[in-house]
Amino acid sequence: MNVLLKLFTASLAAVALALGGCATQPPSGTTSAAPSAVAVAPSDIAAAPSGAKVAPAPPQREIVAPALPDAAVQARILALEPEHISDRDVQDTLAKGPAPRIVLLHGGIYPVHLLMESFGRFLSRMGYPEARIRDPRDRAWSYSPYEDSRRLAGMVAWEYERSGLRPMLIGHSQGGMQAVKVLHELAGHFGDSLQVFDPTTGGFEDRTTIVDPLTHATRPVVGVSVAYASAVGAGGAAFLLPNQWSMLDKLDSVPDTVDEFTGFFIGVDLVAWSFPGAIKRYEHNGTAKVRNVTLPATYSHVFVPLVGSLPQEPEVRAWINDYVPGEVRDASMLPGDAPQHVLWAADVWYSIKKHWCLEAQRWLRAQRADAATPPLSKEPQ
Repeated sequence: MNVLLKLFTASLAAVALALGGCATQPPSGTTSAAPSAVAVAPSDIAAAPSGAKVAPAPPQREIVAPALPDAAVQARILALEPEHISDRDVQDTLAKGPAPRIVLLHGGIYPVHLLMESFGRFLSRMGYPEARIRDPRDRAWSYSPYEDSRRLAGMVAWEYERSGLRPMLIGHSQGGMQAVKVLHELAGHFGDSLQVFDPTTGGFEDRTTIVDPLTHATRPVVGVSVAYASAVGAGGAAFLLPNQWSMLDKLDSVPDTVDEFTGFFIGVDLVAWSFPGAIKRYEHNGTAKVRNVTLPATYSHVFVPLVGSLPQEPEVRAWINDYVPGEVRDASMLPGDAPQHVLWAADVWYSIKKHWCLEAQRWLRAQRADAATPPLSKEPQ
């Protein structure tokens, strides 16, 4: 699969340098093999006007929550240490419980979506439920950076209301910029309100609030957060596109609508304009935990996410599962082209496992609290 993808996209690096990397829209009339999740009418795309009255959540809205695992699995999930999740913990425990939605955001040059498909397959081969990665309507592995960021933000809120688990956002190149843009949408930095977006029907709902599935209180979509987000190779040439001009003063600033964010830079990246001594780091503008990771200069901006085959090599899989951020570990002796991808894949997988565990534990504790709370009795007549 790696060889086929590399042959198929061999010209991508030259095109990236000539056109600004993953920062050029497909030409007019070109249809991507991984289209946006849905097509909506122009009226659907319009966000609620600033200052508009917030629509109340529909009464008695049915929320389809994840199935509650059996007591033994619940106990094992709650006993896990989120920062020390083994391969066995994933296979025997986490995979048997609820999993947050992972939203993958690919770069902008066709056919770069295949690279994030490779990363999606990496996640499923490492043990993440495939159904919680692929789009619920058209089964696409990833979303385009030209997707309306308001739709993606509205989808995050819809998903949280439905499952009780906060999603994760993983972006490559211009998709990394889109991930940060969604965080700013959720923070209300582009407007006072956001509509809920249902990915199963492909349309906005006529409301700007959700019922929080853990507190049962009505709350605005603005302010909903994600558990984890990351961006690799974001910025640079993508700023030349009009649809990204709004991010000129926002890309490096991570709002509070994510618990933990990791920004990845390649030591020498002609597309993202990162060079030794000239890398502008991500910073939080509030409470978000932000990490910056510099990948080796030998990494390719284009092929960083081409990691689908890594879990199939036992030595590489073990290296990934043993990885802990901050530790210095030599990957140079790993087989094949793993040394050109494995650090990014391992770091992202570590964070996904951690926040998968945290979200599952948070959800289970809420379910148990609800079960322990007696229903309100009616007043005597």
